Amino acid sequence: MNLLKIKTRAVILLCVLLMGLLYSSVRQSGRVIDPFKQNQISPTKRQPPMLPMPGNATSRTDVLTMTSWSVPVVWEGTFNPVLLDSFYQDKSLTIAATVFAQGKYIRFLKRFLETMEQHFFTGFNVHVFVYTDQPNEVPQVKMASGRQLTVKTVPTLNRWQDISASRMFLIQALIDDELLDYADFIFCLDVDSEFHGHWGTESLGDLVGVLHPGYYKAQRSALPYERRPISKAYMAPEEGDFYYCGGAFGGNLQEVQRLSQNCTINFWDDRTKGIEAVWQEESHINRYMWLNKPSKILSPEYLWQDIAARKPEIHIIRFFGVVKNYAEIRPNV
Repeated sequence: MNLLKIKTRAVILLCVLLMGLLYSSVRQSGRVIDPFKQNQISPTKRQPPMLPMPGNATSRTDVLTMTSWSVPVVWEGTFNPVLLDSFYQDKSLTIAATVFAQGKYIRFLKRFLETMEQHFFTGFNVHVFVYTDQPNEVPQVKMASGRQLTVKTVPTLNRWQDISASRMFLIQALIDDELLDYADFIFCLDVDSEFHGHWGTESLGDLVGVLHPGYYKAQRSALPYERRPISKAYMAPEEGDFYYCGGAFGGNLQEVQRLSQNCTINFWDDRTKGIEAVWQEESHINRYMWLNKPSKILSPEYLWQDIAARKPEIHIIRFFGVVKNYAEIRPNV
């Protein structure tokens, strides 16, 4: 092991110890990120297939279906799911998905997994990675052929902000250690959510963001970006295209690796200055996607809010956050 790798591991280990992130069981081996090289990406071991456009975007005139940088915004009616699935069916795709069920959030896992089986990339190879501090409480859910679940044990954390922030480190580590030569795409999803409609190949892209259901109609000045210049997540008043949610994002392995690595580094940079971005990793995701434009954007159909009335432009709800009492389920609220 060369000197650079020794220094790299020492820095990462110090960060992990400070945050109390991981038990030794989380990672068995593999290279970790070098905090001093933000563009360091592992060699590509598996090339994803070429992606066609999702369909006829002109069929919807009531919503934005194409961004200013000419990538699609996916709404119901802008794609043909049968045509798209048939295109990908013989590609032997493997879709990875991560979900974090720590503390009282474990209660949401059963419905998440059950509804995922019904709606998420049905007919494709799917590998779900569940991160939890209660591995014995992970429910048994019958999965179709080609679909599997792996439990990753993580420590109990006393602050929901730390749980939120730790996700990016763990996602980057999973991709780096296990997925680059195995899967094609990855989606990172919130456990306190349920699937309610088709989520399939129309969502595939190099870097995929989901429009936040609370802000997709808001003016830029009303978007809840991090506004303190001291933070690495800072967005100036004239910056920003959309506001993306932190509860659902994805893409190919290389792009999500780059995103998660960048957010991890920037989170620690903020922490050394004694601050946290206003919405933790969501703030860092929004900064990253402003500078590194998504290649596909999913409409709020892909993470609606259960407490919100359906708007006329929302023809279907595919994935939604369930109603909950944050004061009861979050450890430090």
